[in-house]
Amino acid sequence: MSEEKLVDQYKKGAEQGDAWAQYNLGVCYDNGTGVEQDAEQAVYWYRKAADQGYATARYNLGVCYDDGTGVEQDAEQAVYWYRKAADQGHVSAQYNLGVCYENGEGVEQDAEQAVYWYRKAADQGHVKAQYNLGACYEEGEGVAQDTMQAVYWYRKAAEQGHERAKGALRRLGKN
Repeated sequence: MSEEKLVDQYKKGAEQGDAWAQYNLGVCYDNGTGVEQDAEQAVYWYRKAADQGYATARYNLGVCYDDGTGVEQDAEQAVYWYRKAADQGHVSAQYNLGVCYENGEGVEQDAEQAVYWYRKAADQGHVKAQYNLGACYEEGEGVAQDTMQAVYWYRKAAEQGHERAKGALRRLGKN
């Protein structure tokens, strides 16, 4: 099926209220697949799906607010949508929410909350969350300093090819 025909199918479903079709139509507008790229249309369709509880649309909407793509950049709105997706178990949203708490973007800076969200994502295999969680343990940020836990999480990330995690293990003499 051609990209244009696929977009037509998504449009039919989206206009009938199908969240999956709305999300996919948003992706098409986001990437310029089968339609002219249009960030505002992407946001429109992501929001339609997000309002119906579609987790990945909620995450993508958070990214749009985070980056200012198709909407005015708004860190608080990014956090709002990341949290909605994260609460549904969306691993990238959990990681991004951890970053927001670590850096105080859209929320009050809170190292313990950063660790909480990094752990949720790390437990699902998110490599950057594993590395960041290792760094939190190494530095004692949001958790008690614990080199064994740092090594554990760095090793998890290194096993997935994360270069900075490999470097941290070498630095700690645990490679």
